[in-house]
Amino acid sequence: MFTLSLATFRERWPLFIGAVITVALGVAIVQSSLLIVVSAGKYGEAIAILGLSLGVSTFLAVFIVSSTFAFTIAQRRRDLALLRLIGGSRGQVRRLLLCEALLLGLVGTVLGVPAGLLVMTAQTALLASLDFLPDSFGAAWHGWILYVGAGIGIGVAEAGVLAASRRASRVRPLEALRETGEAAKVMTVSRWLLGVLLLAIGVILMSIGVAVDSPNGAIPLSINAMLAVALGLNALSPAVVPHIGRITGSFAGPTLPGRLARANLRDGVRRSASTAEPLLILVALMIGLAGTFDSLSAGAHHQLTEDIRGDLVASGPVAAGTPGVADVSTEYTLEVKATTVSHYGGDTDTDTDDAEALAVDADAYPRAHHLDLRSGSYADLHGDAVVVAGGTLGSTARIRVGGRDLALRVVGVLPPKLNGGPEYILPRTLVPPAALGAARSIIRLAPGADAASVAARLPGPVSTVDDWIARSDSAQDTLNTGTMKAIMGLAALYAVIALINAIVIAAGERRREFAVARLTGFSRGQIVTAALLESSAVTVTGLVLGWFASLAALIGISGVADTLVVPWAMFWWTVLGAFIVVGTTSVWTSLSMTRPSPISLAGIRE
Repeated sequence: MFTLSLATFRERWPLFIGAVITVALGVAIVQSSLLIVVSAGKYGEAIAILGLSLGVSTFLAVFIVSSTFAFTIAQRRRDLALLRLIGGSRGQVRRLLLCEALLLGLVGTVLGVPAGLLVMTAQTALLASLDFLPDSFGAAWHGWILYVGAGIGIGVAEAGVLAASRRASRVRPLEALRETGEAAKVMTVSRWLLGVLLLAIGVILMSIGVAVDSPNGAIPLSINAMLAVALGLNALSPAVVPHIGRITGSFAGPTLPGRLARANLRDGVRRSASTAEPLLILVALMIGLAGTFDSLSAGAHHQLTEDIRGDLVASGPVAAGTPGVADVSTEYTLEVKATTVSHYGGDTDTDTDDAEALAVDADAYPRAHHLDLRSGSYADLHGDAVVVAGGTLGSTARIRVGGRDLALRVVGVLPPKLNGGPEYILPRTLVPPAALGAARSIIRLAPGADAASVAARLPGPVSTVDDWIARSDSAQDTLNTGTMKAIMGLAALYAVIALINAIVIAAGERRREFAVARLTGFSRGQIVTAALLESSAVTVTGLVLGWFASLAALIGISGVADTLVVPWAMFWWTVLGAFIVVGTTSVWTSLSMTRPSPISLAGIRE
């Protein structure tokens, strides 16, 4: 079977170019990300972004390879049927395809390992430009990464072909040769069940995400809901695409190219679905992730605005009784080491981590901050007491601050915050002066006091509360923007590869179709125009389905963010890019396929 797979791979190499590039890119990104993560150490934000990159890269690589094999197997039904007719078993058919995937993985790995060095340079430069890594950072090379790269390349290829090989082995030879019966069906019972099940899972995850009040829970729930809905629509796309295509195709008009495009949309269901699928995933990821981050940013701004009550923010301690100051809350930042104890059955696990904390005046702090605690009261924040994020009222928090180990009673639980913030709030009397960090003071002016005159007497720089909130939003937006650039750029690159790959594969089987159309009276220009109209209708279909999938993330995150932000700018840029890529590729492939004389192509076997 390996020899036959090698011959197939060599003969039909154009069908596998997109998948090879995808696997190579996946190997390169995984290799680069792991080497940077191993060397990054304390740079947590960079590690988090690289972790997202690894997840997105693996998911998209498996998806594209799977789509490629599913499409190419549909084109090779006759070849596979002949193999069955001459005695090939179902197991041999599966082994043939798995061997092809092995070859694909090996070629992708060989190309991906050296490409990973270039990707590592680009990723390091990107993370440094976004201030997630220092400019002097350099990742060290480790020999074990070669084995990881080979495992990823072969694993992604084999995972992508598993479902397609299973379907191919179940095709009955005579039905495949006649293209009737089960072999001619695009929507099978298992595909219907899978699509409906994934949609149901997506709706359930979205509903849970709306109800969750913590961003740490709502974000993964919303993103997974979006992916589940996207994959569900992807599975159901052969049933959905013709109906949407019929509507969008009606705008092609009554011209001959328009009528031909509508006929092709009606008959080429598998081809249209295969082109719409990567676009669906792209739009879902781009709009869903952008909307999630934008909604969180808007929610964080609203939360800060509701929380802070004051007029000015000074960069240092301010004494009560300062002229023009009616009230002041001075807050000191500090780093503490928090120890958590977890019990798993009979085992006990102890972890000590760095955490952000504030040392405050327990009486002044609640007058400057109006967000209610989830439980407990600031009135009890005296003595050996602490307010924590995500703790349990009445429990004991063990922290180390200023060289002292403290066991503090939890008297309050903070509400979840969208823009980060302290995990512990301590009475200032508990913290040695040497351990106190930078101070900020939130000031409420006395009635009639002149803000400029008061600010001149305060430790600077001094800003209004609105300006201080805007700077806090800007810092959070910088983090969100950096994350989106890293993830969305990767998603867009994969989607472009998948789109071009699907269009090129689809065009490869249409040489005879185009030749017959030209022999019946269509000009070459009309054929190209019809192909462009058809691809435009499919593009609209992918955009519409991707938009619906992205709503799962937007609705899911709206519960914790308390708002829903639609990233219209991102959407319109995605629309423009999709039409440019799909339209350009469609015109180029149809021109290539119609270049030879039609009489020379009319009798060829696809």
